[in-house]
Amino acid sequence: MTGKAPAREASRTARPRKTWRLRLYVAGMTPRALTALHNLREICESRLPGIYRIEVVDLLERPQLARGDQIVAVPTIVRRLPPPLKRIIGDLSSSERVLVGLDIQETAPVKKAARAGAASAPGPRGGTTKKR
Repeated sequence: MTGKAPAREASRTARPRKTWRLRLYVAGMTPRALTALHNLREICESRLPGIYRIEVVDLLERPQLARGDQIVAVPTIVRRLPPPLKRIIGDLSSSERVLVGLDIQETAPVKKAARAGAASAPGPRGGTTKKR
């Protein structure tokens, strides 16, 4: 069995994977909070598949947690790991803003074929937003 252990160990050292810990602060599961959670999950699945964890904190149930991360508005996403700590306020409907704000743009680049087919997409209010 010692023959398999080094191979597994080599694959772990060949591509280190950091786990992203994200905390979404909400005040009840309002439509805006649900939109933020949906948008965050979509971004994580496309850019951080299998290496992220989302914790939803409802401040109506656990208000004491707002002080620790200095939450002043909801919904707010806090990137706890990897450092440094980062925050974004809003429903996360702007993917570009979220990618830049959480600094995950370069983690898993979108393939050219997928990017070329998505020149424009419906905006959050039914309009069209141009994707870059």
